[in-house]
Amino acid sequence: MKIYLDNAATTKVDEKVVKAMQPYFTEKFGNPSSLHFAGEEARRDLENARETIAKSVGAKYKEIIFTGSGTEANNFALKGLFWKNFPNKNHIITTKIEHDCILQTCKWLETQGAKITYLDVCDKGFVNPQDLLEAITDKTFLVSIIHGNNEVGTIQHIEKLTKICNEKNILFHTDACQSFTKVSINVKKIGIDLMTINAHKIHGPKAIGALYIREAIKITPLLHGGGQEFKLRSSTENTAGIIGFAKAVKIASNSDVKQMKKLRDYFIQELLKIPNTKLNGATGEERLCNNINLSFKNIEGEAIGSFLNAKQIFISTGSACSSKSLEPSHVLTALGMSPLEANSSIRLSISKYTTKKEIDFALKEIKNTVEKLRRMSPLVGR
Repeated sequence: MKIYLDNAATTKVDEKVVKAMQPYFTEKFGNPSSLHFAGEEARRDLENARETIAKSVGAKYKEIIFTGSGTEANNFALKGLFWKNFPNKNHIITTKIEHDCILQTCKWLETQGAKITYLDVCDKGFVNPQDLLEAITDKTFLVSIIHGNNEVGTIQHIEKLTKICNEKNILFHTDACQSFTKVSINVKKIGIDLMTINAHKIHGPKAIGALYIREAIKITPLLHGGGQEFKLRSSTENTAGIIGFAKAVKIASNSDVKQMKKLRDYFIQELLKIPNTKLNGATGEERLCNNINLSFKNIEGEAIGSFLNAKQIFISTGSACSSKSLEPSHVLTALGMSPLEANSSIRLSISKYTTKKEIDFALKEIKNTVEKLRRMSPLVGR
């Protein structure tokens, strides 16, 4: 039996999504920019998909700009706004627990003249609104703070943060790739100016994302060419991917979220019965419904992952985008954990397809693995 518990990295594409996409590879394959019937047909379906995604977050359809990924959307938001505001304003505020694509973009922007403030978080992963307020200067033009953290699942108290930015007339961007469809998000009510989402975290296809950009915001495009996506993202649109994205949004349900929360809480409860085990991140409603991140004292997370992989149980020891690095997770160290503690952690992420039978089997194997590794560990007893 193969048990996939790495859904924060990517998810299985829903069969309904595959079925919805299929005609756009073989029958409705026209270029949406072409003026003939085949192109117009593709354009009509693409715009209907855009409308579906826009409505799901309370946006207007022209405020959704399709990209090739969440990473591209995050780069677009930060670089595009920097180029539009520089040199008059050059200060960006973010956090120490962002996805690598935000942090690496910020590091690059520093070489271009940007000033970046990296906010600390508490031991559960929350930003203190007062820290944000005190970090703002007359050169600040953007705050970018992740909504649902990809490693520890903490759901940021985003309304408190957007309120500060709105009052200071500073743009607020959030990476919502992990939280999209799992947490209710209305960009107008919350006061979000830009938001990144993607499809492959919600049982849609890979290589399709989107950036919500509030109407009237001026931003410099990353890509120039044919002027697609309202002249903001040139490239022939990935029609099949966009159709799949919209279908994944349509079939996402609150009942699936409730079921994942129930299984998540059961999984956590049973895992914490293992001695010297700690849950990392927030709890309850402040945690993503599918996320579990745990530290096991005196053993390495990589070792646990290797043993479970041999049993066909697939987990993560960090975010998938940087899991091959030997460096401790920047998210866990930002929560105040030592490198040793951070390296003793694993991430388990479930989906709507995860069953209690799978969880019970995984629980048994994780317990056996931890016991075995602790018997082998030279750190035990120190």
